[in-house]
Amino acid sequence: MRRFNTTFHHLSGFVLVGFSEWPKLEMFLFVVISIFYILTLLGNSAIIFLSRFDSRLHTPMYFFLANLSFLDLCYTTSTVPQMLMNIHSHKRSISYVGCIAQLFVFLGLGSTECVLLSVMAFDRYVAICQPLHYTVIMHSRLCQQLAAVAWMTGFSNSLVQTVLTFLLPRCGQYQVESFFCEVPAMLQLSCVDTWINEVEMYAAVMVIKVIPVALILFSYINIFRAVVRIQSSEGRKKAFNTCGSHLLVVIMFYGSAISGYAYMAPKSNSAKLKGKLLALFYGLITPMLNPLIYTLRNKDVKRAVNKLLGREQEQGWNLA
Repeated sequence: MRRFNTTFHHLSGFVLVGFSEWPKLEMFLFVVISIFYILTLLGNSAIIFLSRFDSRLHTPMYFFLANLSFLDLCYTTSTVPQMLMNIHSHKRSISYVGCIAQLFVFLGLGSTECVLLSVMAFDRYVAICQPLHYTVIMHSRLCQQLAAVAWMTGFSNSLVQTVLTFLLPRCGQYQVESFFCEVPAMLQLSCVDTWINEVEMYAAVMVIKVIPVALILFSYINIFRAVVRIQSSEGRKKAFNTCGSHLLVVIMFYGSAISGYAYMAPKSNSAKLKGKLLALFYGLITPMLNPLIYTLRNKDVKRAVNKLLGREQEQGWNLA
């Protein structure tokens, strides 16, 4: 009973410290985060809309890209509005249930993205290494099954980690050294040894992050071998463009997410700031850049945008 009482002592909620130790930085971040969040909403919504609107984008690659965009929309929305509200109002509080929900959703979406990125690498592997069998292998049912596996794996991992994290006693500690509820920050509140949770967390990192990275590397080693054998320079350029975009997203997301674990228990203010900025990067900056990276040099998306704008222009002339 003592464990239960200490665990649920602060049912009223938690205080999200965020960047309150740097008040001058907060107002600057409020403006920057607001702009980035709006760009994230617009960019990812545009990809989802275009992938539904243009029949030429009804391919496995854009099916997974639309999944990624929807995921990024939810990913940022699970934390950013609360973050902006806390900075603006200086209230900085979140309810106990809200903290559980935020941790579960944020971790579930982040874990799902890890698996989804490996699925997208597999799609590029089949497209480049098995081009003649691509439509047979990557049929719509398999694409839906792979996407479902990514979502189920991500949220299964989140469920386990969320339950284990909130079962820990906190003995009156309720100030979360972050701007949202996440596992490393919540573990710091515990008043008992958390080595079991840390072992479980790092095991989850191995399954959710390291194994997908290994699959991505395997896919790209084979892709590189196939690309160098392509005789046409235009064909090689197209292959490198599509794969390069995905690879850049992988490096940004995994690099910042894995680096964040290095600051799991920061001792100095400098380390705390670095950890928070890293969390901000993979929680907001990467989702904002994904649409730009995937569409900046993508001719199919540019054609879809031109087609959409052309139709809107024609409708305007007809109305006139």
